[in-house]
Amino acid sequence: MSGAERRGVPGFNTSAANIARMSDYLLGGKDNFAADRELAQRLLTLAPEIKDMAVEVRDFQERVVRYLVDQGIRQFVNVSSGLPTQRNTHEVAQSMVTDARVVYIDDDPVVLTHGRAILATNPNTGVVKGNLLHPAELLDNPEIRRLIDFEQPVGLLIPARLQYLPDTSDPYKSVAYLRDHVARGSYLAIGHAVFDARPDLVGPIVEAFRRILPNADDAPRRREDVLRFFDGTELVEPGLVYIRRWRPESTAAASRPEKAWIVGGVGLIS
Repeated sequence: MSGAERRGVPGFNTSAANIARMSDYLLGGKDNFAADRELAQRLLTLAPEIKDMAVEVRDFQERVVRYLVDQGIRQFVNVSSGLPTQRNTHEVAQSMVTDARVVYIDDDPVVLTHGRAILATNPNTGVVKGNLLHPAELLDNPEIRRLIDFEQPVGLLIPARLQYLPDTSDPYKSVAYLRDHVARGSYLAIGHAVFDARPDLVGPIVEAFRRILPNADDAPRRREDVLRFFDGTELVEPGLVYIRRWRPESTAAASRPEKAWIVGGVGLIS
């Protein structure tokens, strides 16, 4: 998609930084603009490890998808998915089970347009406009129901969105609604940045994000706060841990887990 085409996308603003495009930049992608790179570089000045953390989130998501396919999950809903860069959910799942069905949900116009263009020829994958804070609308969306049968187990993936939603928007309620309206045997997977290991970064990071998230929490969630999202589920081993420690492929990959100060876990909905 050309720059001109992207500028024609309704609701698209190249002058304001965007979380999805910042992540794309940190992952080495090309679907980003000067405002995205500027804020990403500001964050990297505060915490250089943020670039590696973007990769760690993608690696964690891939391990989660592989685990869920091994558990028999054949349909996935990836909420606030961001730009569909390499090794995303559909690529991983469909490399293991060719008929796995995947729906990406986002409310960013660039993510939607770009994702739909990439996945136009994949009949088992869809990109749908939606917002995590409106879960009932998500589950009733005809585009989602075309691919996802909520009477059968589903993998709900929220790999990197909840940390941007303040408690005042009640994301716990939204996650609980999704949990309560999917079939038993489904799984809920969450990744969430925490500052337990880097309390010194709370002030600078929050201040940086106020440019694009005016309602950013002054007291970001800690691990025990994230654990509440898994209420009503049974956490699978190893529980809610730094993502480097969630079923790593090697001992070396799990070293210095606090360097990627993001926790993640998977809960069985039974």
